[in-house]
Amino acid sequence: MRKRSIFIVIGSLGLLSMVCLAGAAATQIPQVNERLVWRLESLAAAARRRINPPQQVVFVPVEVSTPDATVESAPPPAVTTIVQLTDTPNPAPPQETATPSPTPTPSATPLPERVVLEGVVHEYQQFNNCGPANLAMTLSFWGWRGDQRDTRSFLRPNLKVDDKNVNPSEMVEFVERFAGMRAFVRYGGDLDLLRRLVAAGFPVLIEAGHHPPDDWWMGHYLVVSGYDDQQQKLIVQDSLVSPDLSMGYADLAEGWWRDFNYVLIVIAPPERNAEALELMGPFADPQQSFQIAALKASQEIPELTGRAQFFAWFNLGSSRVGLGDYSGAAQAYDQAFAVYPTLPEAMRPYRLMWYVAGPYEAYYYTGRYEDVVQLANTTFAWVGQPVLEESYYWRGMANLALGKQSLAIADFRKAVGLNPNYAPPRDELLRLGEALP
Repeated sequence: MRKRSIFIVIGSLGLLSMVCLAGAAATQIPQVNERLVWRLESLAAAARRRINPPQQVVFVPVEVSTPDATVESAPPPAVTTIVQLTDTPNPAPPQETATPSPTPTPSATPLPERVVLEGVVHEYQQFNNCGPANLAMTLSFWGWRGDQRDTRSFLRPNLKVDDKNVNPSEMVEFVERFAGMRAFVRYGGDLDLLRRLVAAGFPVLIEAGHHPPDDWWMGHYLVVSGYDDQQQKLIVQDSLVSPDLSMGYADLAEGWWRDFNYVLIVIAPPERNAEALELMGPFADPQQSFQIAALKASQEIPELTGRAQFFAWFNLGSSRVGLGDYSGAAQAYDQAFAVYPTLPEAMRPYRLMWYVAGPYEAYYYTGRYEDVVQLANTTFAWVGQPVLEESYYWRGMANLALGKQSLAIADFRKAVGLNPNYAPPRDELLRLGEALP
């Protein structure tokens, strides 16, 4: 009887070893490894959120913007800004008056009621690879032969860390350096612009908010490849959900797209650059695009409440950064961060600073260096991991301005280590006479 028990134990151990070996071998299969990593990281993130709930962390500016900022900002003459800061989370919105410069407008030729572009090769994204996947999908329409692994090699080069975001400027650099085409980033977009571009044969890459039922808000890229006026729906390629996904006009244009200031990226081969710009009309001029976005945000602020109003204030700040009005931008961001703690915890978009750097620029260029440092520290608390090269860079710049050079150098080194293709911290190290990591 004892021998039989021994044989059973030995047999069980052998079976367990075989299962472990099979599991280890399975992880060497890319598709299995990707799904496993995704699952493990999701579990780890959930554990981090339970231990240190990021939605409970709140950034409170320690300084106040004034017109006499340390670093002079220069708002463009076409925009007049009047802001009254208050202690309440829902102050009266600023008045933005924009005087558009003469810009050719597209023809008033009626658009087809329904357009679906063929030729966008759909890809399901690898773990946290939304940006590279959607850029690859957009490029595929123009005959580019590559996939998200090729775009990731430049956009997210450090495979040892989980780079949380790819911003539009990085995508532009990839397209123009490696794909032989032009990429145009514009803000303040609308449905008419999307429809006009798609009808002319240009798929449009956009960034929007995404709020899955089992997680908090996050940023997400989509490729708009069609529309249907009768059904009031856009047709998008979604790397996370499915190809040819239908999305209601109101759901996107009046909802999730607002979360990223109605940004769009249009890619065009050299022979169609002029056509793409003509189709954009007033959006062809980047500065006028920011003016449109700023005016749009200022009009939305009094009409919205809660998280939507938070994003409208935030968009106003980001648009003013684009216009060089750093003092006005800092004041708008202050109002956004005043709204944030009034939101229910489940509605707080604590990941937002993973994707944007506008508040860092506004606070830095108005001499609010302590706020830059504190916002970066808060962002690291929100992410729960030592990532986000942009946050390290801007904290380094603020530390440098505060005379803390050793801390600044450490931040620049961390930023370069996270993403060697991110030039600003690398340039600062070289300027300071420091060796690159």
